[in-house]
Amino acid sequence: MIDTSKIIYSINIEDVQNVAAEELGRELSEKELKIVEDKIGDCIDWYSAIEFAIQNEILRRGKYETNY
Repeated sequence: MIDTSKIIYSINIEDVQNVAAEELGRELSEKELKIVEDKIGDCIDWYSAIEFAIQNEILRRGKYETNY
């Protein structure tokens, strides 16, 4: 049985700080991190990302898995 609560992808503080260092030349403060944390989900089109992976990696390759 598939664990439907398993996280497939996540972004951690280190990821955010790496981008901040590249873009701002510094790390974010705790307050700034909270702002990013509150907004990042609004910026990521999860549906399109999942659809893209399905279309380009599953359907394109013809890999269908049936669990009947």
